[in-house]
Amino acid sequence: MSDRRRNKEIVMKSLLSRRIGIVFALVFVSALFLIPVLIGAEDGPAYNSNRKEFYLEQKDLEYIRPGLNIDIEKVDVAGDTVTATIRIADDKGVALDRTGVLTPGVVRTSFVLARINKGDRQYTNYITTGAGQPGSDPNGMYAELGDGRYSYTFNTRLPAGYDPAVTHSVGIYSDRDLSEFGLPSYIANAVFDFVPSGGPVTVVRDVVRTENCNRCHDPLTMHGRRREIRLCVLCHQPQNVDPDTGNTVNFPVLIHKIHRGADLPSSMAGTPYQIIGFGGRVFDWSEVKFPQDIRNCTVCHQKGTQSDNYLNKPGRAACGACHDDVNFDTGEHHGGGGVQLDDTQCTLCHAPQTGREFDISVKGAHTIPWKSSQLAGLNPEILSVDGAAPGRRPTVVFKITDNQGALVDPSTLDRVRLGLGGPTNDSVFGLREDARQATPVAMGYSHTFAASLPQDASGTWVVGTEIFRDLTLPMVSGGEVSVREAPDNQLFFLPITDGEPVRRRTIVSSENCNVCHDRLALHGTTRQNVEYCPTCHRPGATDEDHRPADQMPAETMDFKNLVHKIHSGHDLEQEFTIYDEGQPENFNEVHFPGDRRNCAKCHVDNSNHLPLREGLLSTITPRGFFSPTPPTATACLACHDNITAAAHAFVNIAPFGEGCAACHGEGREFAVSRAHAR
Repeated sequence: MSDRRRNKEIVMKSLLSRRIGIVFALVFVSALFLIPVLIGAEDGPAYNSNRKEFYLEQKDLEYIRPGLNIDIEKVDVAGDTVTATIRIADDKGVALDRTGVLTPGVVRTSFVLARINKGDRQYTNYITTGAGQPGSDPNGMYAELGDGRYSYTFNTRLPAGYDPAVTHSVGIYSDRDLSEFGLPSYIANAVFDFVPSGGPVTVVRDVVRTENCNRCHDPLTMHGRRREIRLCVLCHQPQNVDPDTGNTVNFPVLIHKIHRGADLPSSMAGTPYQIIGFGGRVFDWSEVKFPQDIRNCTVCHQKGTQSDNYLNKPGRAACGACHDDVNFDTGEHHGGGGVQLDDTQCTLCHAPQTGREFDISVKGAHTIPWKSSQLAGLNPEILSVDGAAPGRRPTVVFKITDNQGALVDPSTLDRVRLGLGGPTNDSVFGLREDARQATPVAMGYSHTFAASLPQDASGTWVVGTEIFRDLTLPMVSGGEVSVREAPDNQLFFLPITDGEPVRRRTIVSSENCNVCHDRLALHGTTRQNVEYCPTCHRPGATDEDHRPADQMPAETMDFKNLVHKIHSGHDLEQEFTIYDEGQPENFNEVHFPGDRRNCAKCHVDNSNHLPLREGLLSTITPRGFFSPTPPTATACLACHDNITAAAHAFVNIAPFGEGCAACHGEGREFAVSRAHAR
């Protein structure tokens, strides 16, 4: 019997003995927990293949009861005593035992109590640590109420003279550790708003919503068990100061500074933005680079009832967090604003919006140049391609129009290039030619490539546009703003030997990239279409022509290797630097804000699953553990870039192909989807 099979049987016997013990406990100790399990056994969520629960047998699901959900049902105040009634349930909504005796997994809970003082917009916490920072309630009392319900009485008492007419909030952060079953530690947060004296809650804090954060963070997780913005703001408010650095940890300051990170005026001047965490751990946020234009305020400020606060209620804390070279006490770097000792005068100059761009209104000052309504527009279109045959020079007829439909002369632009590459199955050839002197024709302009298609060209090839013009737009103050107007790449597919055009397999989509990047635009903003990228970033491409001789060997620029490595960045074990025009670009400091196991964040239609299609090319990897590297190993070793993984891949590669799918193909024990399940 193999060790793997023997271990599996030992685990299953242990699981069976646990199940028997739990059943007896349920029967003889608490029918309240048994009956819902039996009734709800077939109900509940259907887990998909990127969840670990998907791979459990039904009997194990019924025993383990995955998930954690906390609901605060009510909060009672009697004198100075606060008591919250909560219910703890699994993913089916069935009751859990918080002690872990009657159901698997202890549920740890921590409680926070805060209020919004009259006239304030942010919370003040009732509970503080020895360092004066907001914290959670110590040593409160639980009472079991049945069906997963518990009362929790705060050890912290309300102070004499507290205001019972203002908004109060109880927050919970909790977890349930099921790692012994190969499942994650489940986390649940909850917040309950109330007014102790009764009546409706009319004052809230709802500026940024967690769902906005999770567009990139997938999910947002801080301090181990905090995932909801409504919970974060109970402690991250003006009370909260890092005692080691003296930096405020107030939420609007903290978040603005983190997301501007490396581009903060203070960081660029040599003073890193740091917070010292638990155990003296240093968090240096001056390495962070926001993956889009920091002026895009609405990527975070949307969907909340107060999301327009950034427009309507500007203040020194939030604004000074990004513009941290402004000293409001002295007026330094505040332009004509001078000294501002409070926020009451901010809107006199910084109106929400005036309808103008690049003025000092909040919206105008945050105008993103490439989104300016003043741009005339560049709209390229490839009308036809003739002569697309092996050994011949294709002729492209194209046009460029502005937003009014008027034809734009290519010679008036700073760049008009036509790219040619193929085949689409896996590109082996690519070039770009200047087409600014294209010949006027009836429909637009014509350009014949100076280079010919290879004699052995086959399959389907692609022509793409790369266009921009540099210009300046006027500011209301009299200055100018530089902007590069660059439209998306337009593609035209050429069947060389195919009967009909066959587009490249869809692996990732620009739409997925732009969830985080807003508009992915590289190489001087001229490449925005990920379907176009592999014409240059092909398996045989390296940075050899751009890398200094003393920095050889070259690095591969194959798309699947490049993108995986860039997004692994900080977690890579090997150094990863690409040279462009002799200049190094190191990606080891890139911090991916999501969970890299979520392949569907970028991939579409399960394109990361094995086996890959046949006929894909091996990648030239001069700096890899071995070269050439077959396609599956190239993708996998880009993230798993250690010698152990490389050795594993190498011994499963033959001269005639890879054996990866034998174990990692869909339906196999170590399928890609299963290995990356969360």
